[in-house]
Amino acid sequence: MATAEQIKALIKCYAEHDDTRFYRVALQLAAEQARKGHKNVARELRQLVDEAKAQNAVVQPTRGPVPITQPRGELEGVLTASFPKARFTDMVLTPEVERSLKRLLKEHSNGERLRHHGLSPRRKILLAGPPGTGKTMTARALAGELNLPLFTVRFDGLITRYMGETAAKLRLVFDAMQKQRGVYLFDEFDAIGAQRAAQNDVGEIRRVLNSFLQFLEDDASTSLIVAATNHVEMLDQALFRRFDDTICYENPDAQLAAEMMKNFLAPFDLDEIDWDELGNLAEGMNFAEIARACEDAAKDMVMDDRAQLSTSDIRMALQERQRKPTYSPRSNRT
Repeated sequence: MATAEQIKALIKCYAEHDDTRFYRVALQLAAEQARKGHKNVARELRQLVDEAKAQNAVVQPTRGPVPITQPRGELEGVLTASFPKARFTDMVLTPEVERSLKRLLKEHSNGERLRHHGLSPRRKILLAGPPGTGKTMTARALAGELNLPLFTVRFDGLITRYMGETAAKLRLVFDAMQKQRGVYLFDEFDAIGAQRAAQNDVGEIRRVLNSFLQFLEDDASTSLIVAATNHVEMLDQALFRRFDDTICYENPDAQLAAEMMKNFLAPFDLDEIDWDELGNLAEGMNFAEIARACEDAAKDMVMDDRAQLSTSDIRMALQERQRKPTYSPRSNRT
């Protein structure tokens, strides 16, 4: 029989139209039935998957929004556009972050009602926290939940060495927010949001920040503006009152780490995993590093042609990731 996690994974894939993962989980079930000696069931499952793939190769129904055209002209090197499929169910969030994001979605789902009473849903959001804690993923999930395109601001195309040109490009971005509703992500926002009184302050960047503050203050579009930073302490204090909400992220505790690993590895047989041990081991690592460790463990299982994951598989992958230079050891945590 399928495990509860596998059943949940199948339902989730179906609801999100994620055919690739749906087929992968179904083939996992077929392999499990074959190992138990249920050859006919396994063969029928594989046949159903093959038939479904063949049918989809012929008929591809339109799902979700129609793909948008990438920005052209002066915006071509400044914005990149995508339609993410991510949802908040794909993420493991702290209760505080989850409450803030659910409130944000609720306000936008009731936007017309709020505007009828002279109120507006919050649109300008600052996400702050260490690297790998889910800030960029949150922007993707917001776009997915609201069925909006995600426009990511490319600072390498925005910031130039010519006086006034960066501010002019920034104005184009805010003009685009009026013309095309979407989620506009300013990732690594401290690149332009650093304190104006900093010792290493550059005059042009100070002018860019002043322009950003003014544009943000004047913006009356229906787009969502999401700024994400790993260094909230570097941001100019004048920024905070311009945002409708600040959401703070942190590395997961043992319980959240274990929950994330269960979610990531749901397609596999997890009956004999000691989640308490693995959660304690992963505590303090960021979500991105935990996800990569889970992926490493799953790859090793598949390449070694083994039937199921073990606690030791995931433990070894976590320990290997902890030895990487991108991971801060427990002794250096603050």
